Parts: sequence; C-alpha cells; structure tokens
Amino acid sequence: MNVLITSAGKRVSLVKIFKSEAINQDPNAKVMATDANPALSAACEVADASFKVPKVTDPFYVQILLEICKNNEIDLIIPTIDTELLILAENKQLFQEVGTIPIISDKNFINKCRDKRIIHEFFDENGIEVAKEFAKDDYGFPLFIKPSDGSRSADTFLIKEEQFMRDRFFEDERFMFLEYIAPELFEEYTCDLYYDRNSILRCAVPRKRIEVRDGEVNKGLTEHNALVPFIKEKLALIEGARGCLTVQFFKEKEGDRVVGIEVNPRFGGGYPLSYLAGANFPKWIIEEYLFNKEIGDNFDIWESNLLMLRYDNEILVHDFKH
Repeated sequence: MNVLITSAGKRVSLVKIFKSEAINQDPNAKVMATDANPALSAACEVADASFKVPKVTDPFYVQILLEICKNNEIDLIIPTIDTELLILAENKQLFQEVGTIPIISDKNFINKCRDKRIIHEFFDENGIEVAKEFAKDDYGFPLFIKPSDGSRSADTFLIKEEQFMRDRFFEDERFMFLEYIAPELFEEYTCDLYYDRNSILRCAVPRKRIEVRDGEVNKGLTEHNALVPFIKEKLALIEGARGCLTVQFFKEKEGDRVVGIEVNPRFGGGYPLSYLAGANFPKWIIEEYLFNKEIGDNFDIWESNLLMLRYDNEILVHDFKH
C-alpha cells in the first residue's frame, strides 16, 4: 500500500498519522509526499519518500503528478490545500487509470466551496443560517469584509468606522460586506466531518477554535455539543462529498443560533486533534477505498473535552546540501 500526500509542507502530524494507520493495515505500507520544495518541507522529511513538483498552476502539474503515481504504485492521493482540489477532481479519471484513487469530493461541490457566496447559498438550501451580506451602498458598522475566493483568513478586515473603508473594497467584486459575528456572543468551531463513498455523513467532531495562528488552529478543544445533532440533521447527505470536510460555524453562547461560515473539502490543519480524540478518518479511508469495507456511523466514539495545545518543534537534517 502506498499513499501520497500532496503539498505536504509542514503537515508533519498528518503524514505521521497516515503512516501509522497504513502500517496497521499493511506492514509494508509507505506514505510519500510532494512539495514545491521538498528539501525544505518538514513533512517531506518524515515521509517515506518525497518528490518535487511545480506549483499547482503549472500546466505540467497533473502530468508530473501522474508520473509520480505511476512510477511509485500510489494507491491513494490525499490533497491538503484548496488550490489543488479542483484540478485533481477534474483529472480524477486520469489518476484512476494508473491505479490511483484521489480522495476528493466531486468537481461541482468543490466549485461551491471555493466561492463563499455560493457556499452561503448551499448553507441556506440546507436550512443553515449565514451572516447577512450587505449591499455596498447600504451597510453599517461593525462590518466584516472578506473575499469570496479567500483562504486561510487572508484579506479579511474588521471595519468599525467609515474612515477605515478603502476604495478597493468597493471596486473589487470579490469583497463581501458581511454582518460581524461578535466573539463576545458567539464561539467559533471547525467541525471535521467524514463522508463515505456514498456521500453519507458518518462522523462529526466539533473543535472549538480557542486560538488561531495564520488561519490554522493553535489551541483547540473537542466538544460533543449541540452542533453534532444539528449537523446530523442538516448535512446528513451532501451530494458529491467524500472523505474529510472541514466546516466552520459560529455557535451562540447563550442561545440556539448557529451560523455557517465556510466549507473546505479536505483535511484541515487542526484535524490531528479529532484523530487523537478517536475520529480515525485515515483508517476509514483505507478500509473503504482499498479494502472495500462499509463504514458505519461513528458519532459517539470520540473523546469530548480533549484540549490540544500546539507548539513549534524542529526537524533536523544533517549534512544538508543546497
């Protein structure tokens, strides 16, 4: 069994998790990784092998990735960044033809997730409230501004007074003028959801975002709270969803209001907390796609109130050559 994690970067925990679960199923299993600069990627250093690939926008990206999969008998591809999801979904059949299964949602669903306005429509269609979007000639303060195609909290602004508004907010159609969801009244959660091959929800783990750094949770807490039955009711089946989805919500502290924020159809940076709590998505992926096992409901198997405190660590490479 060979697994390839793309755009591995610093996702050391994810690589180690897949290595552990793959070896549990096959003692000869290997977990490999790709990166634009594998020599300077911590995750590539802990992988069993690593490969240099161009940026996702390079016209030869798919061809090079296909060659890696073919030459190394890759069974599964696990994508990790937003920008590679669509290109992998569009070329899914090419990978399957060389014996590789990309663990990825369908193209139509990924397109919805890439546009914050469209994903708001998705939430609305499923009976989930979203932050109100204001017209650019009729808004109030405080105002939260973010791009419809943004990622990792880039280009987001909390504006409290007119003097801080900028021309580009009005001129660029991507910028959304949104209701500000105050942290005094709401708590923010990232929920790790597992969807099986039939796009049926099998597990949901809400993680409270206690502290975030560069768009990724640095301190988090699992909570088996009202979000679990809420998600089971509203998102029990998502057409085209497969594998891990990370869905962000605001949950009212003293009331019942839940506000949908966004959906990322991939493993999120905070997933290791859900794994350590007992939500074993990598095991289920391997069992489903390589051993043809059915995955049942796993909503109550994981540990609630598990706190994760992250810290920086080092990977040392001896006799490094540029």
